[in-house]
Amino acid sequence: MLRLALILKRSYPRLAGFASIPLIRLIFALARLLGPERAAAFGGGLLRTIGPLLPAHRTALANIRAAFPGLPEAEVRAIALSAWDNLGRTGAEYAHLDTLLDYDPEATGPLRSEVEGIEHFFALRDDRQPGLIFSAHLANWELPAICAAKFGLEATAVFRPPNNPAAKRLVEEVRRSTMGGLAASGPGSAFAMQGVVERGGHLGQLVDQHFTRGVVVNFFGRPCLVNPLLAKLARHYECPVHGARVVRLPGERFRLELTPPLTLPRGADGTIDVPGAMQAMTDVIEGWVRENPGQWLWMHRRWRPDMLPKVPPKAVPSQGNVTSQAETTAL
Repeated sequence: MLRLALILKRSYPRLAGFASIPLIRLIFALARLLGPERAAAFGGGLLRTIGPLLPAHRTALANIRAAFPGLPEAEVRAIALSAWDNLGRTGAEYAHLDTLLDYDPEATGPLRSEVEGIEHFFALRDDRQPGLIFSAHLANWELPAICAAKFGLEATAVFRPPNNPAAKRLVEEVRRSTMGGLAASGPGSAFAMQGVVERGGHLGQLVDQHFTRGVVVNFFGRPCLVNPLLAKLARHYECPVHGARVVRLPGERFRLELTPPLTLPRGADGTIDVPGAMQAMTDVIEGWVRENPGQWLWMHRRWRPDMLPKVPPKAVPSQGNVTSQAETTAL
């Protein structure tokens, strides 16, 4: 009996996750019925209400205060509420990922989405060489992968599966029906990602979250750890690196932006400097977040000083020239 109790105790979170499958699918179906505008408004309103009651809200407030020292408290809380609103909208929009991106370069009428830098998408698609794309958890961060698939760019998106089995199954179903290749992060995933580049494909990755075995960079003036995979691949394969972001616009509309290829710093031997390259990408992301702070995922514990190396390498100074190049998005 004790053994059974122990098994049940260990299995409860997983069993609870599977038990929530019908509920999550019901919510998904209701979001489909509501349509994209009403579903997004409902999701945003729900998390604006619930979010401030959650422990993650304290993390968000602390992060915003540290990133923007001296910002009035009312503005700090307004950014946090906007971030919850964006997260709720993004969750509700999963039911409509197949219709959110209606961009057509030949269209003359009003559209839900617009793209700046479509010529870079086409160049990546047609240059017959591998390419790398970094992005961040801004607005609806799923849309760049959908755009790549829509315009025939062979791209594999790296994603972290949700912990909840029901959410994981549903999200993977939606992603596979709207995007190109997918690679789940985890043990052994780096080899699969390297294989994508070796075959001449394109790899996209969100690089704005903590990575325990990462390299040290400065983000909003504070050291943090970032996954160096894209920089290592860029150094090994000498392939271009672009940044992609999404901006949420009024009226449930979106703007996708793809930067020109970044000029990454190189070492004395002429090869791409991995920490410097990741700092350059991080600088671009910081510029994006500063422009639309309410559309970033502040609830994530991006800065974890207790997990930095005991004798940390000197974080690479911000590359102001690289940031300004991407912020212009004269794409």
